[in-house]
Order: sequence, then C-alpha cells, then structure tokens
Amino acid sequence: MNDKHKKRCGVVRIVIGFVAVVFGLLTIKSGGAVLFWSEEARIAAGDYVPFVLWFNFISGFFYIIAGIAFWMEKTWSLWLAAAILLGIVAVFLALGLSILIVEIPYESRTVGAMVLRTAVWSVILFLAYKVFHKRRDV
Repeated sequence: MNDKHKKRCGVVRIVIGFVAVVFGLLTIKSGGAVLFWSEEARIAAGDYVPFVLWFNFISGFFYIIAGIAFWMEKTWSLWLAAAILLGIVAVFLALGLSILIVEIPYESRTVGAMVLRTAVWSVILFLAYKVFHKRRDV
C-alpha cells in the first residue's frame, strides 16, 4: 500500500470514527432524555416504541466504542460495526412486524430514524471494510 493510499485510509478511518462517536452521543442524549430525564421529551416523543427506544439508547454506547476503535485502528471495530448493523436490522424487522401484526401505535419518525440508522451503519461498515481489507488485517 503506497503512502497516499495509506493516508486516505487513515482519513476515512478518522471520519467514520468521528461520525460513529457523534451519532452515539446524539443517540444517548435523545434516548436518555425520553427514558430518564425529561417529561417534556417523553411527551414530545409521542407513541414511541419502548423496545426500539431501549435498543437505540444502549446501542449508542456501542457506537461510541466502535468510533474510538476505528480511531485506534482496531480491526475488531469492523466486527463491532457488523454486529451493530445486524442489531439495527433485527430491531427494525421486529418493529415492522410489531406494526403490521400487533398493530402497535408508533411514530412515523421512528421508522425514519431506523432507516437513517440502517443507512449510516451500512456506509460505516462498507467504508470500514474497505479500510481494513486494504490492510489485510481482517
């Protein structure tokens, strides 16, 4: 791997790490406000789905761990990103089934947020794979 490519991979690694950490902090803040801190946030959340909210809140901590691991060039961060994406897809599927079969009340922004999470972590996983695969550490 030449120096230019190595530098570009390093920049990509730092960017995806930054995105993961910021996304994690925002996820913890918004989920934590509804779960623990703010009656106003709970009311504003409307018909939130508890298992989705809890999953998203807890996963925020894993987003941060993955982001830091990307910065530190830990190859296991790739596997953590894959686990995060798999978890998001599983919860998204459970949400969809709950909406269709059980007809639970929900907010459309919950579906939008899950689409966003799926897209963000798909891109993070793809880029992380490209970076670490080039290093042949995977």
